[in-house]
Amino acid sequence: MTKSTNLFIAILMLFVSPTFAQKVEKIITESGAHYITTAIDYPITGTYLLNGEAEPLAQLNPDGTGIFQQADLSKINMDWGIECFENGAPKYQKGFNYAVYSLWYKDKAKSDANWTYVHLSIHFQKKKMFILGDRSKDYID
Repeated sequence: MTKSTNLFIAILMLFVSPTFAQKVEKIITESGAHYITTAIDYPITGTYLLNGEAEPLAQLNPDGTGIFQQADLSKINMDWGIECFENGAPKYQKGFNYAVYSLWYKDKAKSDANWTYVHLSIHFQKKKMFILGDRSKDYID
């Protein structure tokens, strides 16, 4: 290859590789440091509803923001992420037909808000995802 071809490939890689990089954020919780990401191998973003009702809901946006609505229907604007290793690989526990992830979130409005975790489970046979075991959404592989 010529020098100009090598230079073109090197420049192209500089611009393309960040596009595919896994975004990982380090958070500090009461239990210590953890890493979170918003991208795993399943379509976790979207709206999770309690028993198919309109409210209360949990909304996970692709950019790591969202809404978490309490049982009393008060809404928290949140930052969220799925616990992962430092390299971005998600941490989870796998069962026979399901996997359970730790979903960490905190109130965006409070600068001193603590990170809280809840379970996000994916049930492969049912093609459903659950937050807290009761708010769910369907998904397609």
